[in-house]
Amino acid sequence: MSKSLDRRGFLAAASALAFAAPVSSLAAAKDAYANSPFRKVSDAEWRQRLPAASYLVLRHEDTERPGTSPLLKEHRKGRFVCLGCDLPLFTSDTKFESGTGWPSFFRAIAGAVATKTDYKIGVARTEYHCAQCLGHQGHIFEDGPRPTGLRYCNNGVALKFVPA
Repeated sequence: MSKSLDRRGFLAAASALAFAAPVSSLAAAKDAYANSPFRKVSDAEWRQRLPAASYLVLRHEDTERPGTSPLLKEHRKGRFVCLGCDLPLFTSDTKFESGTGWPSFFRAIAGAVATKTDYKIGVARTEYHCAQCLGHQGHIFEDGPRPTGLRYCNNGVALKFVPA
């Protein structure tokens, strides 16, 4: 019996290495918010801190009903911050009327959001979270206005507005 790898064994080993490399490089990436006290908050504590609808969105990736957010009509100068931890996520000059029923922005503040791929509805979508407390905010779509062409489709219950 030969000790060399057969084709199936080679492909299995190559696949394992291909999947392990991105994971190890991600682990090595510096997380600017790694020491955030929000990373240690329990689910029970989040439930106490947040309104019920906000808790479901921020901590359990729920989605609010379209057209229900008072932030849809917010047009003052200021910042939109994460309801979970007050990290500024968007500035008012990046908000636009998307017609979708959710507050929409074409650019997040640099370093304020983290993304991951979401397959919950059977197709790949880019989901984004607050980079500090990891609260779910919404999804990014490539149908936004210039200059980015992006639409950060945000759950209004995951944000609060802070006027300038």
